Amino acid sequence: MLQAFQNETIHFVDAMRLTTGDYLNTVRLSNLRQIAQYSITPRVGISANWTARCRRFFEQGIHMKISKFVGFGFVCISSLLAYAQAGPARPAITGISHLSVYSADEAKTEYFYVHDLGAVKMTDPENPQGVRYYFGPTQFIEVLPLPAGETSINRLDHMAYRTADVEALRRYLEAHSVTVPGKAERGSDGSSWFDVMDPEGNKVEFVQAPTKPVSIPINPLSSHIIHIGFMAHRQEVEDAFYRTILGFRPYWFGGGKEGVKSWISQQVPDGTDWVEYMMASGPETRGIPATMSRAGLGSMDHFSLGVDNIEKTTELLYAGDRLTGRNLNAGPKIGRDGKWQLNLFDPDETRAEIMEFQPKVKPCCSPFTAESPIKK
Repeated sequence: MLQAFQNETIHFVDAMRLTTGDYLNTVRLSNLRQIAQYSITPRVGISANWTARCRRFFEQGIHMKISKFVGFGFVCISSLLAYAQAGPARPAITGISHLSVYSADEAKTEYFYVHDLGAVKMTDPENPQGVRYYFGPTQFIEVLPLPAGETSINRLDHMAYRTADVEALRRYLEAHSVTVPGKAERGSDGSSWFDVMDPEGNKVEFVQAPTKPVSIPINPLSSHIIHIGFMAHRQEVEDAFYRTILGFRPYWFGGGKEGVKSWISQQVPDGTDWVEYMMASGPETRGIPATMSRAGLGSMDHFSLGVDNIEKTTELLYAGDRLTGRNLNAGPKIGRDGKWQLNLFDPDETRAEIMEFQPKVKPCCSPFTAESPIKK
């Protein structure tokens, strides 16, 4: 019955969008629709009597006068909102912590991240088999050894976001019926974290940084990972997790041509970093498409370093002999989002995008709907 109630609430929101236009324009119908579809879980405990009343309403709503249809419909949706907002508050999610990737050649990978990108290599308090390449005191790329005999083209282990209170966030996600571990783990550096799976099976980690972050020199190239990206199949499914539960905000979307959503950016709730859905085009609903190449997947599963001026950045890379191998002929270009960018690749073909903080020209496809990051 709960599922039927959710579906009927969605039907109401869609019908109201068609019949009432901007009626009660203080309400965002698209947001209500998402809440109706994704936020209400069995543990919320909607009464059977109230569910039955709303169900009868939606069955008969098409025959009602608009005023009554809208009025009682908002009562039902308000109930959904009240139930959805019950439970523990979400602690702040402030930005990108790191991207964790696999490497088949430790020496080549170290050369790329240290020599070419200027990161600082340090030990990994989370995984003794891994290493960290720091770009800032709380942002890094974690590199893990590729397991022996591994045949998959995948090189992504997980994505990680910073939170102000990891235990409060664990309880919050548990209250929203996300499967979470019994407790957060703790590293030798004082950081704490836990992992969950997003709706398409990608590992997502939430990290509370140590009280005393590492001290590293300022990287002349970049000291800010402004976004990370991963291959996704269905926006509405990922939005259920990132937007409805976690509170990420739409930032920009676009594609190779108008009307196509190939890249969908969602900004963290309490900062300017963002995650980018790199939309796969095949029929699959999760996993790696059979036709996908390692280079293609590595271009999707990526991270981006923010810079003020891509021309000066390119000169810095060229002068330091830091454009080698596949990256030898890399050159900057303006992306569809109107920002200058330069794409480099690590030895395992994970893309390291270097991007200006601010757009230089009008973006295609959609406007920016949140503030862009600035140099820190």
